[in-house]
Amino acid sequence: MKIRLFLALLLTFAVTPCHAVPADWTTPVAPFKISGNLYYVGSRDLAAYLVVTPEGNILINANLESSPAQIRRSIEQLGFRWTDTKILLSSQAHYDHAAGAAQVLEETHAQHMVMDGDVDVLKTGGATDFDPTLPHFPRARVDRTLHDNDTVTLGGTTITAHKTAGHTRGCTAWTMQTHEGGRTLNVVIVGGWALNPGVPLVSSHGRPAAYPGITTDFDHTFATLRALPCDIFLGAHGIYFNMLSKLDRLPREGPSVWIDPDGYRKAVVEHEAAYRKELALQQSSK
Repeated sequence: MKIRLFLALLLTFAVTPCHAVPADWTTPVAPFKISGNLYYVGSRDLAAYLVVTPEGNILINANLESSPAQIRRSIEQLGFRWTDTKILLSSQAHYDHAAGAAQVLEETHAQHMVMDGDVDVLKTGGATDFDPTLPHFPRARVDRTLHDNDTVTLGGTTITAHKTAGHTRGCTAWTMQTHEGGRTLNVVIVGGWALNPGVPLVSSHGRPAAYPGITTDFDHTFATLRALPCDIFLGAHGIYFNMLSKLDRLPREGPSVWIDPDGYRKAVVEHEAAYRKELALQQSSK
């Protein structure tokens, strides 16, 4: 359990001192249907999702600068066209989720829609991120700035953007509904819920907090995540929702493995507790 928690934290924080890329971020996994018109087209850990509609498709996350080719192969393996990607969304403006955005936009001419708070970071390729230790990446245009609870609609499917800031200023949880086996299922795709190592939550010893209001943002994030109805629990990293272990169970249990409301609630509680512990530690060392 301790080893599993360590790995989860490592991938949640998304960086190492030399910015080494974990193998699971680039190792392909066979694309698969999750529920209804929602498909997985990412790697073994860097998640990307395709929402298919009669008017074109929505891609959530472009991932690393090297990821678009892998995502395209996955989309085409499922029988869909890369150029039918009409909208690109991002979970957060860190290089492991958005560095491939410029290439996706160039190749598909999709509309890029980004939560306020992350817009400048995408436009500057990470140069304006409050964490200066993170790698920069190709700049990407932004066609529409989203705000908390804005909706994105295409071909009869509506996705809601929930601002869950703190990990980044515009970190976003996406929610939608799918229809499978006569059931309507609530999907939550968590964008991020943890603090990168070394990021200050409070002013201490002459060093300011990462940005004004970061703790207020985290409070809002966990309140939002606690309140979201969830049947299908997903996230920007596969490890958020134990994707690989669920894939192992998929042949035996079928698509019901993705229905995990208890796992979602438990994960939110655990990540909030970890955040509160770190906040208390930083406050005590001021």
